[in-house]
Amino acid sequence: QQFMEIEPEMLAMETIVPVYFAVEDEELLSIYEQTRAASASQGSASAAEVLLHTATANGFQMVTSGVQSKAVNDWLIPSVEGRLTGLGGEDLPTVVIVAHYDSFGVAPWLSHGADSNGSGISVLLELARLFSRLYTYRRTHAGYNLLFFASGGGKFNYQGTKRWLEDNLDHTDSSLLQDNVAFVLCLDTLGRGDSLHLHVSKPPKEGTLQHAFLRELEMVVASQFPEVKFSMVHKKINLAEDMLAWEHERFAIRRLPAFTISHLESHRDSLRNSIMDRRARIDTKALTRNTRIIAEALTRVIYNLTDKGAPADLQIFTDQMQIQQEQLESVMDWLSSQPRAAQLIDKDSTFLNTLEYYMGRYLKDVKQHHVKADKRDPEFVFYDQLKQVMNAYRVKPAIFDLLLAVCIAAYLGVAYVAVQHFGLLYKMIQRLSLKTKQQ
Repeated sequence: QQFMEIEPEMLAMETIVPVYFAVEDEELLSIYEQTRAASASQGSASAAEVLLHTATANGFQMVTSGVQSKAVNDWLIPSVEGRLTGLGGEDLPTVVIVAHYDSFGVAPWLSHGADSNGSGISVLLELARLFSRLYTYRRTHAGYNLLFFASGGGKFNYQGTKRWLEDNLDHTDSSLLQDNVAFVLCLDTLGRGDSLHLHVSKPPKEGTLQHAFLRELEMVVASQFPEVKFSMVHKKINLAEDMLAWEHERFAIRRLPAFTISHLESHRDSLRNSIMDRRARIDTKALTRNTRIIAEALTRVIYNLTDKGAPADLQIFTDQMQIQQEQLESVMDWLSSQPRAAQLIDKDSTFLNTLEYYMGRYLKDVKQHHVKADKRDPEFVFYDQLKQVMNAYRVKPAIFDLLLAVCIAAYLGVAYVAVQHFGLLYKMIQRLSLKTKQQ
């Protein structure tokens, strides 16, 4: 917790020397213990002991093999989209389901983003699987288009979503986002806790589909999961801020009805941007429960079950159509086993190809969408040399060389005196021997 409080400060500050982060292992612990022991022993020792310890203690010189970091001018942020086409005509309303896949933290190569936002992508993929089965059969094929979007650059002010909206609303004649958007549901940090919050920029009006979804969420939670605390959090968009709070604000700016569902009550929670957001923090049961709540509420809206008289405690996803906890676990394991910082993922990365393949199993027209930086006025600048090899050389302090020189000089001095005394003694023995012979 202390580290996550310090981490935002470290991200914002400039340092004179570079700061490196590494995974803890035996070698690092050994270096740490020797350094700590050398530091702690000087507090209670005598002056002579401190001097001796200072001269003989081990030190470490850390050397990296990398070169100076340089700005990458042609960085690219990829996203993946896919769809399920509704039944009953061309001009059907569209429900958009969005989650950003990238992670963030003070060290990109250690940013695994389990809860933020591996959990959101896990729920998105599970919803794609469930609704693809419903949309396979004519009897359960709903009259809504479902558009799924795994966005990149979420941690960089939702750049992937911003450019995707521009391309679909400004640079094309026809798209699902232009025709008839019922609402946009953004998924963010859903992997733990006993609460769910629907974040909105503008409270939905009665009679709209987004209000119906809010009502269904409240009903499902109250009737089937009473242990969960559910609330709507209203926060207006602050255009004066450099960074948007939630992904749904990108859609709200373009006048599309949107909201974000999360177990976090505030967008300022430090967990969203920390390298401490690891797999161990994910509660798989809570993730499965949250997936079911969202799936049940979304299904009730799309199929208009409440108005058709379906009871509030009706469980839709049971038996062969139930949410698969094992599948959610395996997807979470895959997502959180690798760093997903935006600087590390390009269009040819293994992660992105796997994500595109997974979405292609359930969705139609799956394709990548790429965001390129404006070279004249880039909103963000990425740098290379994010991962380097560091060598630790064991060294002695400078005073050790001085002490060693003194010892060598003393040794030579003693040897010189000994040789001189031996020469005098030898001459005396020679004189005594000569006198003896003369007598």
